[in-house]
Amino acid sequence: MKPVLLPLAERLGRVVLKRRGIASGVVETPHGPLHTYDAPGAGNLPPAVLLHGLGSAATPFGQVLAYLQRHVRRVVAPDFPGHGFSRHDAGRLTPDRLFESVGAALDTTLQEPAIVIGNSLGGAMALRYALARPTNVRALVLVSPAGARSSDEEWAALKAAFDVRSRAQARAFAERLYHRTPWFLPLMAHELPDTLGRRAVREILESASNDDIPPPEALTALAMPILLVWGRSERLLPETHLQYFTRHLPKHAVIERPEGFGHCPHFDAPHVLARRIIAFARTSVDATRAG
Repeated sequence: MKPVLLPLAERLGRVVLKRRGIASGVVETPHGPLHTYDAPGAGNLPPAVLLHGLGSAATPFGQVLAYLQRHVRRVVAPDFPGHGFSRHDAGRLTPDRLFESVGAALDTTLQEPAIVIGNSLGGAMALRYALARPTNVRALVLVSPAGARSSDEEWAALKAAFDVRSRAQARAFAERLYHRTPWFLPLMAHELPDTLGRRAVREILESASNDDIPPPEALTALAMPILLVWGRSERLLPETHLQYFTRHLPKHAVIERPEGFGHCPHFDAPHVLARRIIAFARTSVDATRAG
């Protein structure tokens, strides 16, 4: 996909991030190159990785990236295949192929265990990475993560939510992502049908199923520090998904339900989210050292 076809906010956002010293480059993977933001940090905490949701991209993490950069040794945020500035020229994009691409990009990029942060589909990818490469994950932060088992009715409703073809449907979808609808929503609503209609988005929705979900006992066995953030204004994922994670994540997992957070709190309150991530990371690192 050519950058000229991307939403204006995404293109301008990359310019702003590059001016802040966050490099925009490409990492090769078995299924093609992934665009990745990557920059050294000014702090002493482990590197931070941010993984975005379906139909989104790394650029909207911009304010969180910039905040984390002051506290960690490095920040990394890839665009998934067919999302953001990453192309999707290979075969059909399934959850397995998506994970192979993202996992390979992180394996190539990281030189030490990282704080892996994932929102929505990125949360499911973060979980899979923690299960597949536990020694590469210093701490895990899940923000309204996908990856819970769904009933047929729940899955059908979620797929229907992404079937956006008009400006009215776009506004209704976007309103489910925010705690409070922003004033500029009408200015961007016309771009959502094209964004959510991308081939990569359609293929993930068509191919994903409960067979892609890790077994509950695998979640329970995760040993690294875990923070699950599920905003009280979550409107995209059903409450049963939170209940699933509450039942099956290990007992040491910290589960929080903040006010003022919707499905994508990096839209609603990026600095509040970033401060919570840093506080959790400091506590986790200190506990690991003490242990």
